[in-house]
Amino acid sequence: MTKAIDFRLSRNAAGRLAFTVADGEVHEGVVPVRAFPIAAPDQGIALVSADGHELAWIDRLDELPHEIKTVIEEELASREFMPEIRRLRQVSSFATPSTWEVETDRGDTAFVLKGEEDIRRIGGSTLLIADSHGIQFLIRDLLALDRHSRKLLDRFL
Repeated sequence: MTKAIDFRLSRNAAGRLAFTVADGEVHEGVVPVRAFPIAAPDQGIALVSADGHELAWIDRLDELPHEIKTVIEEELASREFMPEIRRLRQVSSFATPSTWEVETDRGDTAFVLKGEEDIRRIGGSTLLIADSHGIQFLIRDLLALDRHSRKLLDRFL
C-alpha cells in the first residue's frame, strides 16, 4: 500500500538528489541513510540534508510511490557495496592471512582475510567479513550455506 507523502525527490543537473517539500523549499545533496542496513534494509530510512539534518523518515520503502522508491534504491545501491556470500569455494589456508574464493550475489570473487578478528558475528547467524581492502562481505544466514561452505567457515569461527 502506497502512503501519501508531502515531498518530491528528484535528481538535479549534477545528478545529486534534490528534496522538495510541499511549500516549494528545495534541499540539494540529500542522502538516504538506512537505520538497520543488515537486519531491516527496507525499513527505517532517513533522508538527510547535506548538513546532516533529517528531512524525512521513511518507515518502509514499499510504502512509497514507485518513482521515489526507485530513486532511493538507486542512490543506496551506488553508495553501498556489500556483496552477500552465497558459497565459499575454497580458502588458501586455515591460518591467516588467507585467500578466500567465494560466490556472491554479485558474482565470483577472491579476497584476502587478514585475521580472524575481521569476521564479526551480527545476531545469531549473520556474519560480516572484512577483506584486506576494507570491503565488507555479508553472510546473511550461516545456516543457509551449503555444508562445504559451513565446514570451511567453522575453521575460522
